[in-house]
Amino acid sequence: MSSNHYIPDLSSFRNKAFFVGLAGVLVAVYGMTSNSEQFMRSYLLAFLFSLLIPVTCNGLLCLHHLVGGQWGILMRPLLEAGSRTLWINLLFSIPILLNVPALYEWARPEVVANDHILQNKAAWLNVHFWSWRIIFYFLVWILLGYYLNLYSNEQAAGRNEEETEAAKEKLRNLSGPGLVLHILTLTFAAFDLGMSLEPHWPSTMYGVLYLIGGALVTMAFMILVMRRLTVEAPMSHLVKVNHFRDWGTLLFAFVCLWAYVNFSQFLIIWSANLPEETPWYVKRTQGPWSTLAGCLMLFHFALPFLLLLIRFNKKKSAILGFIAAFMIVMKFLDLAWLIAPAFHEVEEAGHQFLHWLDVVTPVGLFGLWAGFFAYQLGRKSLMPVEAAKLPTGGHH
Repeated sequence: MSSNHYIPDLSSFRNKAFFVGLAGVLVAVYGMTSNSEQFMRSYLLAFLFSLLIPVTCNGLLCLHHLVGGQWGILMRPLLEAGSRTLWINLLFSIPILLNVPALYEWARPEVVANDHILQNKAAWLNVHFWSWRIIFYFLVWILLGYYLNLYSNEQAAGRNEEETEAAKEKLRNLSGPGLVLHILTLTFAAFDLGMSLEPHWPSTMYGVLYLIGGALVTMAFMILVMRRLTVEAPMSHLVKVNHFRDWGTLLFAFVCLWAYVNFSQFLIIWSANLPEETPWYVKRTQGPWSTLAGCLMLFHFALPFLLLLIRFNKKKSAILGFIAAFMIVMKFLDLAWLIAPAFHEVEEAGHQFLHWLDVVTPVGLFGLWAGFFAYQLGRKSLMPVEAAKLPTGGHH
């Protein structure tokens, strides 16, 4: 094996991921036979969760090409592999595109006919325009990922410094508008797929919450993958203690940003106390949902905040890997807290909680996606294009 070429053997992980994903999907399909309405609700939650990482890979790649930094050099091949899986998520969207009225009340003519607010929003919230917007978002994401990978390949294949610099310039020129497109399309996708479940409730921060959640869970997932890759050479020699510290610091920043935006949204709605805004929080602070809200404050923010403040925890890959895995679970629960209560009336909120399909279906879709991610990761060398810029010692 040459020093500038390394393709890991991920066949075991890939097969296990496909097995878990296929098993989860089969169990979910069995649940659909007895409760198709709940299946579609759970499928939407699963789809949104499985979409977070691949679409955010584009955003983090653009960010790295714009600002540079040691944190992104080793992680870049992983992010590129993630961006190449977006076509799988496009396939995952087909059941949602075919069952819009089953999920969204604005897609039901009998509901819109008796609701003047939905009638006023009909120009934006209608099945045809909504469906075409979802397809447009995916086209933007897939094309952005395609060109990020294309120019990266050109950089790796550069025969001299001039060709390499030309490819780097293409990446920088693409990443500026690419990052803007990523933020705008993901924000509007969050509005369309998530916030429109409760079309009477407006929040300009909803898209930001999904953006930050994507950055958090993507960084956590990449830390776990890198932890797995560093068990053998040559990654065990390339990845230094301070790389994990940098990734842990970024994870810490996203945890803090998530808490800041959540609290800002709550504070604004609480202080305004408007009848069209407060029911959203009323639903989510009744019965078991209030318990989950408390758990999110403790375990999605307070505990990881304290753990990631400690430098030792960020430099120890085993501890950081455990924190990262924990954050992925908490991010799923956070997304469930955002999505699942939308399907229940306020007076019923105290008697409704996560259905077993809300767990099985996300495991199925995420398992299938993880299998395709492992497949993509095993197609190209993981040796960074800018390996020469990596420190030779243990510090940088």
